[in-house]
Amino acid sequence: MTTPEHESPAPQPPAPEVRDRIYRSSGGIAGGVLLLAIIGWLGFDAMSTGHGRTPWLALAAMILIVPLVVAFTLRPAVYANDERLRIRNPFRVIVLPWGQVAALRSRYSNEVVSQSGTTYQLWAVPVSMRARKRAVRQETRAAGAGERGSDRAARLTAPRLFGSPGSHGPGGTGQTGPVRAAADRTMSDLRELHEAREHDERAQGEVTVRWAYEIAGPAVAGAVVFAILLATG
Repeated sequence: MTTPEHESPAPQPPAPEVRDRIYRSSGGIAGGVLLLAIIGWLGFDAMSTGHGRTPWLALAAMILIVPLVVAFTLRPAVYANDERLRIRNPFRVIVLPWGQVAALRSRYSNEVVSQSGTTYQLWAVPVSMRARKRAVRQETRAAGAGERGSDRAARLTAPRLFGSPGSHGPGGTGQTGPVRAAADRTMSDLRELHEAREHDERAQGEVTVRWAYEIAGPAVAGAVVFAILLATG
C-alpha cells in the first residue's frame, strides 16, 4: 500500500509592484532649466575669457549656485502610493506612512502634518493664488454656459422629455465637477488616498527624515572656496 506523497506548496505570485504617483511643479522645472542655462552660459564664458582669478571665482560661484538652483527648482517632488507619502524637499527627504499622516492642509503653502504634530511643507505643490483666481473665472464662465445650454436643451426636448432614448433626465448636464487649480487638485488626490489607506496594515510605520547631503555638500564646498578666493584677493 502506497502512502500519498505530500504536495509541495504552490509558489506564491510575486507581490505587485507599488507604483508611485509623482507630483511636481512644471513652472519650477521650467524656471530651473532656464536659470541653469543662464548660469552655465555666464560661468563658462567667464572661465574661458577671464583673466587672473576670474575663472576660479566663476568656477567656485557655479559650484555654489548650481546645487541651490537644482534644490529649489528641479529637485522638489512628492511621491505617493498605497503605503506612504514621500516628500523630496530642497534639503530633506521625508517619508510618512499614511498611518502617520494626521492632515493635509492648504494655507499660504501646502503642508502635511504628522501624528506627532510636526509640519512638513510640500515644496513640489506650491500654492498659486493666480491659478486659483483663474480657475474661479473658468468655473464661472462654465457655469454660465451650462445654464444657457440647459435652457436651450430644455426648450428643444420639452415635447419628448419622457420616454425619449436620448434624454439625459434631471441633472444630466454632463458637468464633471468644479474647475480647480492644479495644486488644489493634487491636494484633493492626496487627501483621498490618505483617507482610503490610513488604517491599512501596510501603511503603518515610523516617519523618517534624511538630509540631502548630495545638495548641501557641493554648495558648502563652493561657498568655502569662494570665500577663500575673496579673502586672499
